[in-house]
Amino acid sequence: MTLADIKNNDYLIRRISDSVRKGSISHAYIFEGETGIDKMLLADCFAKAVLCRARPGTGCDSCITCRKISHRNHEDVTYVEKGDISVKDEAVEELQARLKMKPFAGERSIAIINDADTMTARAQNRLLKTLEEPFPGTVIVLLADNIERLAETVLSRCVIIKWHRFAPEEYGELLAEAENLVESLVRGEHFYVNKAKIKSLSENRDDALKLLDAMENACGKRIREGSLDRTALAQAVNCLEEARKNLRRGMNVSYVLNNMILKMEGRQW
Repeated sequence: MTLADIKNNDYLIRRISDSVRKGSISHAYIFEGETGIDKMLLADCFAKAVLCRARPGTGCDSCITCRKISHRNHEDVTYVEKGDISVKDEAVEELQARLKMKPFAGERSIAIINDADTMTARAQNRLLKTLEEPFPGTVIVLLADNIERLAETVLSRCVIIKWHRFAPEEYGELLAEAENLVESLVRGEHFYVNKAKIKSLSENRDDALKLLDAMENACGKRIREGSLDRTALAQAVNCLEEARKNLRRGMNVSYVLNNMILKMEGRQW
């Protein structure tokens, strides 16, 4: 997927694409969006737009650069994930050591910090040094559900982009299936019923990731409607996020999704 495939955010896409083509991108961004918006996917699309030489500004999704980013193994894109509950100072320190090095494949290095709004105060203070004096060619992207958790000094040194919910056209039927699946989990259908439903919708890793996106959208819809307990739904979204991370780490698709179902079935809807 590329930026051109993202729906319902046309102004933001044009803004980012134009800045990349003009060579005027910032050294730091904050991607803000409610739980359920796949901000990591957006960050990957952004990285393609910046690093792709075939189609700068959007990415082509077929060159070696774009394919590497899709598979999370591009040498100039670094990902930082939180530990148990937060992004620690040590993780930011390791990132800074990596960013001191020159890019391997091009002129830019991109750092993506997931769940940046969980950074400890110490981690934010450490990151602030890099935001104030960025390494040449570095672009840092912070992903956050709630930017109010970030220090004002960090916010003031980043371009804040607030994303709206999106669903690519090919998700159309899948969104309906995902809503049915979430409803099945809420009703407390037997594990093997839900297992069969998920298996039919996730023949491979890419399909599984799309299904998780669609299920998060379904949960987000219920949160907005207030039709179910907000805390339980938020916990269900956490299960989906955990499954997404495990899939991206290369874990077995069936194992990850079955484990996710078991955890979600244990929620008090």
